[in-house]
Amino acid sequence: MKTSYVRLSIAATLLMGIYSCKKGEVSSSDLEAYATTDSVATISDSVSSVATMKVKDKQFVKTANVNMEVKDVYDATISMEKSVQELGGFVTHSNLHSNIISEETFNTSGEEAMLVKKYQTENTMQVRVPTEKLGELLILINNKKLFLNSRMINAEDVTADIKYAELEGKRIKKTSENISQLKTNKDKVNMSNENMSEENQQHLANMDVTDHLKYSTVDIYIKEPKLRIAEIAVSNSQSIDNKYKFNFVYDIKNAFVEGFYLIQKILVGLVTIWPIVIIAGLTFYFYRKNKSNKKSLPISKD
Repeated sequence: MKTSYVRLSIAATLLMGIYSCKKGEVSSSDLEAYATTDSVATISDSVSSVATMKVKDKQFVKTANVNMEVKDVYDATISMEKSVQELGGFVTHSNLHSNIISEETFNTSGEEAMLVKKYQTENTMQVRVPTEKLGELLILINNKKLFLNSRMINAEDVTADIKYAELEGKRIKKTSENISQLKTNKDKVNMSNENMSEENQQHLANMDVTDHLKYSTVDIYIKEPKLRIAEIAVSNSQSIDNKYKFNFVYDIKNAFVEGFYLIQKILVGLVTIWPIVIIAGLTFYFYRKNKSNKKSLPISKD
């Protein structure tokens, strides 16, 4: 009895399954939609859904900012740049440099020395990647991290801006048609030029929005958590300085020449101020003469 009950249960389950399959048949387009949804969900498990989300009748300009620490900045930079190119993007900025924490020179012999530098390498990058590949790029970047300091992903809704641009385009076109119906004169030329300029600006704005919709901008800052040490063989500058610091014969000769030039400068200076010298000389002469005359005068006796 128990066996019959189990068989009946299995049969009922199979019939319900067949009925459900017939009733739940979907078109190929629906399956593709489900596949796309599953794919997005898989990526979203590893990266924020902001990077991969799609909303019907909405347009988003997506950007990201990543700040993290990596084992080797140079290797990480090369790997990221390669990944960006493989995803159909491009690098717009890459500034890799080393911050010198300290440097000191140690003399190892009379002629040789060792320059020891302690430094930390970092890089500031900006890349553009196709918007649909943003999630993949963020996953590749995340795989290079030792420690993630921060990550910001932004999706700006520009649907209203795009609609406004369309309305502005229609307005500009209508204005152009109205201007063309006017009688040709100076005012018409000015109005036509202004309308053409406005049309060009609107065209550039549309190109800019289209570009930002197509490509997402990602700012990346990476650095190494540990200090690196570089040992560079250099010359013993102190020994060289001591070698050429003093030369008695040369210094005596140079001092004599400088003294000779100093005398020349003094004589030239005296010649330059000759009126003052003459006045001072005459003043001194009359002062002495006057003093001498006072001494020669007889002293009167009462």
